[in-house]
Amino acid sequence: MNRVAVLGAGAVGARVARQLLSSDAVEQVLLRDISAERLARASRSLGDRCRVEHHPFSDSLEADVVVVSTPRGTHLEAVIETIAARRPAVLVGDGLAETIAVLRRSGDAARAGVPIAVGSGFGPGMSCVLAAHGASWFDEVEEVHVAKVGTGGPACALVHHRALSRRSYDWRVDDGSGAGDWTRRTGGSGRELAWFPDPVGPRDCYRAALPDPVLLHHALPTVRRITARVAATRRDRLTAPLPMLSPPHVEGGMGAVRVEVRGRRNDASDVVVLGATERPAVAAAAVAATTVEWLLAGRHRVAGMAGMAEMVEPVAFLSDLAERGLQASIFEGERALS
Repeated sequence: MNRVAVLGAGAVGARVARQLLSSDAVEQVLLRDISAERLARASRSLGDRCRVEHHPFSDSLEADVVVVSTPRGTHLEAVIETIAARRPAVLVGDGLAETIAVLRRSGDAARAGVPIAVGSGFGPGMSCVLAAHGASWFDEVEEVHVAKVGTGGPACALVHHRALSRRSYDWRVDDGSGAGDWTRRTGGSGRELAWFPDPVGPRDCYRAALPDPVLLHHALPTVRRITARVAATRRDRLTAPLPMLSPPHVEGGMGAVRVEVRGRRNDASDVVVLGATERPAVAAAAVAATTVEWLLAGRHRVAGMAGMAEMVEPVAFLSDLAERGLQASIFEGERALS
């Protein structure tokens, strides 16, 4: 009997629990949250195969896989506990500082042989899988550029709000010396117009403190340039250093991710653009739930800590996501990936 613990009953966590309970691979879900209101709201639609646990929590966490979908500042503690208990984990988070802090524990995960999937949401997550898939079409990958729009819930909205006021990190290889290093850029700078799949369309995107370049550089270490941007309005940029002026919506509207891969194939320069549209919380839950199924089935490619570009085989994973309703697109608008 496979049991999955879902930490966090917010916009993403509740949907992860719901998707897992609809899967034949999971018998029971344990849902934890410090908010009794969120637990009550989520449990109404989950049935008797879901067991809720209120704060303060018990010391033991009996589960075959742990999904961490809690707000920022809690992932590192959860990772330390799951590694110590030798339990696989799926992390749904998009904070740069927290992702870096978690990745510093990758040696512990590798020594324990515990698979820890980092950034298993829409972006990063789906975006990383698309990048890995696009990279496989090239003989040599030179650049990867990620852009995203939308937020999955209040916690995600707060992370994005703060990310615009913090420095971004781009990976660049100096053309002269051939040495690579991280280039720090001011958040909210570097406007680029990115065309996302319909119905989102074109959006102005800016640099922000996003974890995608860190995860993708580890997966694609020979790529010369990796960047990430987030869609924002002028108001978003002006108010980013300030507290949020109004409470974020319980769940954001339609979102999208876009991945542009540049390189060489057949001795010619080429570019491929992949993307996906969905409400971010729905998409993140689909990615996280599918990742859980892959870990339970032993289909993961890394017995340690890794982002989604390394953890799963892209084509098969995208096929499983399509069965959950999360379709990927190529720039020409086709709905299938070859």
